[in-house]
Amino acid sequence: MLDLEFAELSDAGPTRENNEDCCGHFVPATPEAAQSRGWCFAIADGVGGQAGGEVASSLAIETLLSRLPSISSTESLTLALPRILQLANQRVYEAAADVVEKGRRAGSIATTIVACAIRYDRAVVAHVGDSRCYLIRRGEVSQVTRDHTVANEHRRLGILTSRQASSATTKNLLSRSLGNEMFVSVDTSDHLLTAGDVLLLCSDGLYRTVTPADMASAVGPKRELQAAAAQLVSLANARDGSDNVSVQIIRIKSVESVGMYRGRLYRLPKARYE
Repeated sequence: MLDLEFAELSDAGPTRENNEDCCGHFVPATPEAAQSRGWCFAIADGVGGQAGGEVASSLAIETLLSRLPSISSTESLTLALPRILQLANQRVYEAAADVVEKGRRAGSIATTIVACAIRYDRAVVAHVGDSRCYLIRRGEVSQVTRDHTVANEHRRLGILTSRQASSATTKNLLSRSLGNEMFVSVDTSDHLLTAGDVLLLCSDGLYRTVTPADMASAVGPKRELQAAAAQLVSLANARDGSDNVSVQIIRIKSVESVGMYRGRLYRLPKARYE
């Protein structure tokens, strides 16, 4: 069956009083749960400058993790994950009233989120905002999410070049997030996994200064993952330190390849990472 190892670390950074990032994970308790629901990892980054950023991020992660047990073995993760994130968006949106009642600044609260659900030989990544997921395979790093920022949307539409977008004043201005509106568009992608793959989820406090080459080096073969996470967070704090930093690292040790025949799953020979 699918086998993996993981590590996560979240740090307020040397200059922030509060940590508005929140990490969460769901680990199946039994082999049956692994096959029906799989694993899930997520990072939410509360929007800075708004009241209750830490409330928004923790509420989003709490909603996701509490709803994962409702996923059945016959439900597609590409449908289940966005459905749950829509519910998280609704709960964050409605929580704004509670924040105001407690005497904090009026206005909406919001958060980014990136979630990765893993089952059999597939990883489904769903995200809103600019927290990222990378796939590291044989030392090559690929970003599998796209930042929901105004500058990046302008680049995608051809209004800005990549160079212009990287230096635009809107590069950190979110074009969408959980909690700002009653409904939100969730981007979802599906990825085939092989033994030895590494998935890395992070908030913008990490990737703004830590390069893909740094990531690949930190999570090299046989590297202990908690030490790799600590190295990356330390590197981000040393190079900048102005933001919260969060990272999750998942290494796929073996996958359970499956096929479909007449609507039923069947197992293929298993590959293992040694």
